[in-house]
Amino acid sequence: MPKLDALHTDDAPGAIGPYSQAMRAGPWLMTAGQIGLDPASGELVTGVEAQARQVMRNLAAVLEAAGLGFEHVVKTTIYLASMDDFGAVNEIYGAHFEPPYPARSTVEAAGLPKDALVEIDLVACRPD
Repeated sequence: MPKLDALHTDDAPGAIGPYSQAMRAGPWLMTAGQIGLDPASGELVTGVEAQARQVMRNLAAVLEAAGLGFEHVVKTTIYLASMDDFGAVNEIYGAHFEPPYPARSTVEAAGLPKDALVEIDLVACRPD
């Protein structure tokens, strides 16, 4: 079994429960879901587009703390409070990736933490 390391950065919101921002297992990094919390204020930003942008900034900070970037992401899961927001979130999300795009699942969730409109988690892999 690879060594497990918890990862934390002050540039992304701290965990709001008993979990880590991310866990590294060998070359793999698995993040917790990020919502649109501003790490400086701890407040949820307003509106689905602003939340999606903040989620991507938060994920970028966690990746950077691990020495990785969006080009290392192999899988994401997007949770939406409403699938009506898919187009707006997809556009913001897509601006952070280039082909080959990571695998992705998108689901509508009955409720997200702090009544967020979008949450995203990811799996990345450090190159050989």
